Amino acid sequence: MIGLVSYLAFFATMASILAIATLGLNLQWGNTGLFNGGVVAFFGAGAYGTMLLGGHPETGQFGGFQLPFVIAFPGGVLFAGLIAWIVGVLTLRLRHDYLAIATFGVAVAFEAVTRNAEWLTGGAKGMRGFPRPLEAAIGDNFLYGLFFLGLVLTILVAVYVGLERLAHSPYGRVLRAIREDEVAARSLGKSPARLRLEAFIAGSMIMGIAGGLYTAFYAFVSPQDLAPILTFQVWAMLIVGGAGNNRGAVLGAFLIWAAWTLSGFALSRFAPAALQLHAGSIQYILIGLVIVGMLLWRPQGLLPERIRPTLTGKGAARTSAPGEFQGGQNP
Repeated sequence: MIGLVSYLAFFATMASILAIATLGLNLQWGNTGLFNGGVVAFFGAGAYGTMLLGGHPETGQFGGFQLPFVIAFPGGVLFAGLIAWIVGVLTLRLRHDYLAIATFGVAVAFEAVTRNAEWLTGGAKGMRGFPRPLEAAIGDNFLYGLFFLGLVLTILVAVYVGLERLAHSPYGRVLRAIREDEVAARSLGKSPARLRLEAFIAGSMIMGIAGGLYTAFYAFVSPQDLAPILTFQVWAMLIVGGAGNNRGAVLGAFLIWAAWTLSGFALSRFAPAALQLHAGSIQYILIGLVIVGMLLWRPQGLLPERIRPTLTGKGAARTSAPGEFQGGQNP
């Protein structure tokens, strides 16, 4: 029984960490229309930034400052924000496909740096030895797993509530206006370039939060954790759950992570030995099929975007359809 609860806590912890990253992508794509193809770069920036600040020192390697978690973790998040600011200034004038290609290139470059800059990131062997918060005080591994799950869920709820309030605020409505019609938003005196940059940095910092929690959970990070499949997983989570809907982003994260772990278990348990050698590739194909299938069957996702009803001059409530600019609502 304890083993089952321990595994469920592990599953929920990882799903919640990925849900946080998906919420960051939802702010960028679902609310602002920014196609970020480099999710893993900002996730990795948070992970490596947290490790460099809070990890143990290694001979001939930068970092290992052994700062407390309450300092190392925000520092990793700020590092992700700094990377996002640099990338955003250079790429946010691009649109759609070009922005996706540019950000994907940033992710590839970031992974190459972590794999080759041994003096900074430990190279291919990665970095280990991060002191997990309060682990020594709690002692028992089972209880610590439950504690860490509670910590991750608390942060997930805080991020979710904050983004919900933002989405229904005037600032959130401006972001959706930019997503739907940038020219109209500019004609109303808004600055699309500044707002896109702010949304890109904020969403990337949320991804950095997920990366920092990942480092604290595993006490280890390596270039293998920054494979492009992570970006596609997070995109699949958002597409399945519903872009523009924070509840959908969380639901999609749990569903896709469940499908990923169950498919891995099924392949390792029931597939022929020859097929098990290609289990990772099969899982990649499954993620692609999920994305394509959802785009064909239900492109709005399981929980489509819903704009809070507003009152017209006659007092009648109106609600815009998913992806529809609020200024062009239908009765």
